[in-house]
Amino acid sequence: MLLSMTRLFISALMLMSFSIFASSELYQAQDWVLDDTFTQGIEGPAVDKRGMLYVVNFAKQGTIGRIRAKNNVELFIQLPENSVGNGIRFDQQGNMYIADYVNHNILLIDHYAQNQALVEPRHIQVYAHSPLMYQPNDLAIMDNGILFASDPNWAKNTGKLWRVNGKRELHLLEQDMGTTNGIEVSPDNKILYVNESVQRNIWRYDINEQGKVSNKRLLIQFADFGLDGMRTDRAGNLLVARYGKGVIAIISPEGKLIREVNLKGKYPTNLAFGGIDGKQVFVTMQKRGAIEMFTHEWPGRSFKH
Repeated sequence: MLLSMTRLFISALMLMSFSIFASSELYQAQDWVLDDTFTQGIEGPAVDKRGMLYVVNFAKQGTIGRIRAKNNVELFIQLPENSVGNGIRFDQQGNMYIADYVNHNILLIDHYAQNQALVEPRHIQVYAHSPLMYQPNDLAIMDNGILFASDPNWAKNTGKLWRVNGKRELHLLEQDMGTTNGIEVSPDNKILYVNESVQRNIWRYDINEQGKVSNKRLLIQFADFGLDGMRTDRAGNLLVARYGKGVIAIISPEGKLIREVNLKGKYPTNLAFGGIDGKQVFVTMQKRGAIEMFTHEWPGRSFKH
């Protein structure tokens, strides 16, 4: 009897997962979470090993929401100390890192705490901190756990670039950049991409196993609209949220604009890959406080995690 019930439970979960994340026609945006479910601070989408989608500022600022299915959102945590999250990333062990732009922190929630129905603030650690940070915005992570953080100064349209090693040590890689925002690592962990929102540049750096950067060069520059969050796919293409234009730009590793995916809203802030095959792209939409979804040709780089 127990074995039969277990099989039924597993079958139900598989069916539910399939119905939730079933592939749709390529590049056709649809609503995934309805308007005003999140604040206009909606950002930082990231998917964990179980396929759960996490997005900051659910219902009010300073929270993180967890999306189990289409229009199925629950509170995951209220951040302590008036912290407000922005970018989220997971490492290969399932630990969650959050850019806290209010308190100049990168926060950590270990994968054990995430299994709880509602995570308590006491389970959050300060993974790295520096008063020299303006307001850490977005994160990227190598397969070995080394983190990179963009750090814009919106008032002056400048920014910094940081690295956090496995010892939780912050290293300033570059300052006096433009408004650093979206940041991502290539699938082979050899290229770091960083964009500047106001200047509309995307830079690429060579990176080694220790996360040291070199050989900075311009990947692509846009003539209009802003740049926000970025993700790479398994083929090495870079997907970029074009704030104000209402598209996700897909750019080849050589810097060629391959296509633009039209969204329903005009103000995408970030994106993350998920679904049963890693090809579903979830896009956070600022003015709507909503999440849109479309299907991409390739799975995301982080889907292998």
